[in-house]
Amino acid sequence: MSIQNSDGEEKAGFFIASNIESEWGEDNVDHQSLLLQRADALASENRLKEAIDVFSMALRYGSVRPEKLSTLLDCVLRNFKKNVGGELAAQPIVTARNSVGNTADVFSCPGCAWFLGEPVTVGCGHSCCKRCLQRHMFSKCKLCGEDVMNVSGALRPNVVLCSILEKWFPNEIKRCKEIAEIEDLSRRKQFEEAVSLANNVVKSDPGDVLARICRAEALAGLGQYKRALGDLEPLWLSSAKWAEGYFRKAMILQEMGQVEESLNMLLHCLALDQHFTLAKKELEKRLHQLLSPGLENVKVGLRETVQSSSAHLWSKTVAGEEQEDVQAEENGEGGPSESVGRRSLSRAHSLRARRGPTGAAGEEGLKRVSSAPQLGDQEKSALLKRKLSVCEAGPSFIHSLGNKHKKQGGTETAGAASCTSMPCRTVPLELLQASDCECSLCMRLFYEPVTTPCGHTFCKSCLERCLDHAPQCPLCKENLKTYLASRKYNITAALEEVIKQYLCKEHMERKRSQTEETKELSDLMKNVPIFVCTMAYPTVPCPLHVFEPRYRLMIRRCMETGTRQFGMCIHDPRKGFADYGCMLLIRSVHFLPDGRSVVDTVGGKRFCVLERGMKDGYCIANLQHLEDVRVSDGEELSKLQELHDQVYGQARAWFHNLKNRFRGQILQHFGPMPEKEADIQATPDGPACCWWLLAVLPVDPRYQLYVLSSTSLRERLLKIQHILTICRASPTDS
Repeated sequence: MSIQNSDGEEKAGFFIASNIESEWGEDNVDHQSLLLQRADALASENRLKEAIDVFSMALRYGSVRPEKLSTLLDCVLRNFKKNVGGELAAQPIVTARNSVGNTADVFSCPGCAWFLGEPVTVGCGHSCCKRCLQRHMFSKCKLCGEDVMNVSGALRPNVVLCSILEKWFPNEIKRCKEIAEIEDLSRRKQFEEAVSLANNVVKSDPGDVLARICRAEALAGLGQYKRALGDLEPLWLSSAKWAEGYFRKAMILQEMGQVEESLNMLLHCLALDQHFTLAKKELEKRLHQLLSPGLENVKVGLRETVQSSSAHLWSKTVAGEEQEDVQAEENGEGGPSESVGRRSLSRAHSLRARRGPTGAAGEEGLKRVSSAPQLGDQEKSALLKRKLSVCEAGPSFIHSLGNKHKKQGGTETAGAASCTSMPCRTVPLELLQASDCECSLCMRLFYEPVTTPCGHTFCKSCLERCLDHAPQCPLCKENLKTYLASRKYNITAALEEVIKQYLCKEHMERKRSQTEETKELSDLMKNVPIFVCTMAYPTVPCPLHVFEPRYRLMIRRCMETGTRQFGMCIHDPRKGFADYGCMLLIRSVHFLPDGRSVVDTVGGKRFCVLERGMKDGYCIANLQHLEDVRVSDGEELSKLQELHDQVYGQARAWFHNLKNRFRGQILQHFGPMPEKEADIQATPDGPACCWWLLAVLPVDPRYQLYVLSSTSLRERLLKIQHILTICRASPTDS
């Protein structure tokens, strides 16, 4: 089956028909899900007009959440970007990383590009101002693209960064607090008080864009839309483009009833910043309203009618209504609630007044407003295709928005034309102190500082050691189980950059000290970490469950230094651990949510302990590696090979005669028996089958230790043969 588009051409594929219910019958197919899938596919292929048709049809089967239209929104945005891409490329976007150079970048929020007031460090390690996160202005970090974490719960400012900024930039901090107070007053709908406070801030600094935006929101709350737009106008007079400015203007235009202009502002906002969450949700909501089927109530008021069919009507009325609103405000006619109703009526009159060459279209529009409660579904789809398709919309409309309100701001607007330029901040050198950046655990300068969700900062290694003992903040004791489970101890970038830029000498000294400590831990002959637990053998797997804090630290250090090795010894009641052991190579580490870990290791070289010691709770030792004495005589080597083959045959027979249950357990834990080796002296530890047999045979650990310490392959084979002979004498069932 096929469908007809608005131009009358036929398109094959997924069918849409008015009698679709009767064609599909009453089967159990979820028609809406099928339609939504098809619509998503069309939108992904950038077939905008067809996608609108199918989405509109899907909504006839029931309501869906606006987020389901995200694919359609992406399609609309791609078309919009393609149409105005040249303009966006020619106009630099305000960001914290291209505003005024590296010096100010450290103290600039990557979200809004302004001063980092009340910095909150998110999961990726970057810090944003609390204002951006409270308003959910973006869903992904502007610097690394990672999803912003911990924005739904309580936002805890970074304590160390806050204290540094308050000390270095008290005036900026004072201004941020004033901005926060203005926004708080607006949230509590105390708009007059908010405007008064914003006036004082703007008076002291006419170039303060945030203060102007806050004042614009408060003025919009009072219904003074002309003045609100005047505050936002400097954003368009500047050469820099700021996504939030477009969003705020879009919301004010929406309040004024200028839906089409508002829609274009939202699209421009997302074109500049595709992760601007507020604009994306608002656009999804608008698309959902336009595509939703009409209600059957014929007594819907004119105001609701205009809003439900906003884009269609505003295409005919937007040019003349603004002047009427401005004139009404200047004459003081009515409050905000009255002006909204008056605008709805004036649109109908403006349609009648614009007759002439376009009189028929104006009359048709008036009939729709006066007689029909709202547009039909097909009309809405046609409207949306016409208004959102780049085939019929050009960048000239965006240009007109920048000039439309130029006269509304007066001299104040002209004075703030360059308000989006960022101030260059200078750090007072006399206030620089290394003690401001000290870890409260090790009392040294931060090295790889990480910040917990509660806002406290520590050296990464210091925090990990504390979390080994208890999953809570070392300072405030807040539960950090979720933070521990995520294991995302990302470096706090802003603090790291402050230390590197302004405490360079102290940072280099701290780094040198850390490098020396790491080098000491990397030595595999001196002060080697020892895990006191069980017997380990060369080439034999040895899985470990690590839960003690001291061994958590030991495993972590082995991974961080890059050696990935440690020694394994059995316990000795007199010396602490045995004189002989085996090195283990870490193949992988699987961390559990509570901090425990399952470590997959395999045996390496054997060693003899020369000297014992203790470090941070775990044992260390100076070692000497063991190697088998090579047999060079040909006759003796031939006899040794014969003995090896004999023992290997005995081992094969013993293993196959084991009960299935025992054999399965051995295979699961130690793997299959190694194949016979052609050169039994190829490695310093001899054939792998000897160590595999020693690990699986039921032998006392002290006897196993004795065999492990032997450097004679002949003696080892004889011992294993003796054990196999004893085992064969014991009755076993296959």
